Amino acid sequence: MTWPTAPACAGPLSATIVVPGSKSATARGYVLAALADAPSTLTGVLDARDTRLMRAALTALGVGFADLSDGALRVTPPARFRAAEIQVGLAGTIMRFVPPIAALAEGRSRFDGDAEARLRPVAPLLDGLRQAGVRIDHPESLPFTVHGAGRVSGGAVSIDATGSSQFVSGLLLAGARFEAGLDLRHGGGSLPSRPHIGLTVAMLRDRGVEITEAGADRWVVAPGPIAASDESIEPDLINAATFLAAPLVLGGSVTTAWPAHTVQAADAILEVLQALGGEVVLEPGQVTVTGTGAVRAADLNLALTSELTCVAAALLALADGPGRIRGVAHVRGHETDRLAALETELNGLGGRVVQTADGLSVTPVALRGGVFHTYADHRMAHAGALLGLAVPGVALDDVGCTTKTLPDFPGLWQRLLGQR
Repeated sequence: MTWPTAPACAGPLSATIVVPGSKSATARGYVLAALADAPSTLTGVLDARDTRLMRAALTALGVGFADLSDGALRVTPPARFRAAEIQVGLAGTIMRFVPPIAALAEGRSRFDGDAEARLRPVAPLLDGLRQAGVRIDHPESLPFTVHGAGRVSGGAVSIDATGSSQFVSGLLLAGARFEAGLDLRHGGGSLPSRPHIGLTVAMLRDRGVEITEAGADRWVVAPGPIAASDESIEPDLINAATFLAAPLVLGGSVTTAWPAHTVQAADAILEVLQALGGEVVLEPGQVTVTGTGAVRAADLNLALTSELTCVAAALLALADGPGRIRGVAHVRGHETDRLAALETELNGLGGRVVQTADGLSVTPVALRGGVFHTYADHRMAHAGALLGLAVPGVALDDVGCTTKTLPDFPGLWQRLLGQR
């Protein structure tokens, strides 16, 4: 689905937007329900491409899913997992969370995905499984095969998770089902996206798993059952941030639901929007961001909120002075090399963006219309949509890629602008 011209609006905005459930929490909820000791009921799950593929992968491994009349979902774990052919699409959560489950099955499970997914790193996760006693063919990248033996020995595992926190989460989610549990150490450089690991740890503890954080980069998971848990999935705050960023460009206000207690990086997300010129008002259960239509230049460390890189880069390209993004070197291994893609696409519209070792340096200049390529990356499409609010004639070659985490991003965006 293309946008020959991204939707524009004179502003100022006055909108309330309902953002669907968190992809991260939905994926983890599915995996933990699949590994649990009894059926679980999940409400508020995200229905998007990544989560549909996760559901299909777990179904292939023997997990039962039943849609209930009230919109909830009943997940029933199998008595024994079965080997399967797994299609990951472009989802890091599937290629990194599902192989440990396949290791608990008996037989060979082959994993493959979109062409772009073959470029995404997975070797540290597979090396961790190998150390835990699992045989894997072609453990460097997709496609690979997990030889399940119906059991995983577990024990001490050391990996370099510098490329993605999902390497840690993928092992932790299944660690309690390993015979000796899991003693996991990260032995590389700075660990990215720590709040996502915090989400994993919190959801495990909610299900009775004994997990000890024995230092900044070590987690010890005791062997034992994972208790079934009925859970309501909270909204995806990174997706919400894309809509909350619009008033910074157009002026006005946008309101959306915002949980009072969450393990998502809620405070860090709002701090980024404030740094870029937004006025943030928190009320029980919701947040409102107000902007003047002028983006403020900022030096942003997005180590805790790296999924905001594309949106932040688009905003900095429209700012009132030079800005920087730091702490996001690992996003070169996301759906696409986001730093290279942002440099190429923003400069293609006349911008002045330069990659640094761990981010971007952005010098705002007058931008012109043109095609903004998304590289099948939903976050790039979000950035292009924001640019289209300020730059006439911006076209997106593929806005359909947003179905990865938002089933109807175009409709929500038009509703934001009062066009639907």
